[in-house]
Amino acid sequence: MAATIIVNNTDCSGAATPQSGVHSGSTGCFSRAFNAGKQRHTPLPASSHGNYGKRPGCSLSRRLQMTKKHLDVSVDSVSMSGEKMGKLTELSGQNVIRRACGFTLIEIIVVVVILAIVALMAVPMFSSAADIQLKAAANMIAADLEYAKSMAISRQRAYSVVFDSAAESYEVHDSGGNVIPHPINPGNLVVTFPSDSRLNQVVIVSAVFDPGNEETITFDYLGSPYSGPTTATPLISGTISLQADSFTMTITVEPITGYVTIGN
Repeated sequence: MAATIIVNNTDCSGAATPQSGVHSGSTGCFSRAFNAGKQRHTPLPASSHGNYGKRPGCSLSRRLQMTKKHLDVSVDSVSMSGEKMGKLTELSGQNVIRRACGFTLIEIIVVVVILAIVALMAVPMFSSAADIQLKAAANMIAADLEYAKSMAISRQRAYSVVFDSAAESYEVHDSGGNVIPHPINPGNLVVTFPSDSRLNQVVIVSAVFDPGNEETITFDYLGSPYSGPTTATPLISGTISLQADSFTMTITVEPITGYVTIGN
């Protein structure tokens, strides 16, 4: 007795279609029957030959069309995503460029402060060399007067500053009339403007210490000023006038206190 095996067919949705036999109303795409020892194909009725391979659930062309539609949709989605990403990237780049072109308030303030500092440093450079030398000479004379006064107080003896307007120089003496050593530079405390390249434009116009119209001022052990090389005549007024080119400056020594000031 021949054993017949019917293989279930499946439609395009994946659902199984059971087959109970081979007949003209079969709903599967293929029907295979196997008997003992020999495989045979069961012929289809003539009425079904025309529809074979054309059923909408099993048509190969139909499946290809559906697959192509799915691919087109996927490609369109990728294209739209790429276009959106490109626009986002372009907008992000524009935002970065716009942000890079601007400055914050803190950056502007820092730049203004730096420019102000540079301007303050550059202003003295525009002054003439004569003006700079005159200020340096006035500060130097005032410092040496203060140094002579402090030496008189600390050593408890008289110290004098002797000017020579003709030679445009001055020097500091101790109570014995000797020139004292310079506190910083090697040598004695003697300043001559013409021989100093830093001060060669400065001229000592006059050094007057009254009474007596002296060119020497002396400080005692208390720091009080006197006119002349001794402490016999208290100072009434004392001025040193300097000039460099068209600039002038005056150094004043106050009586009694010996306070030193610089003015134009």
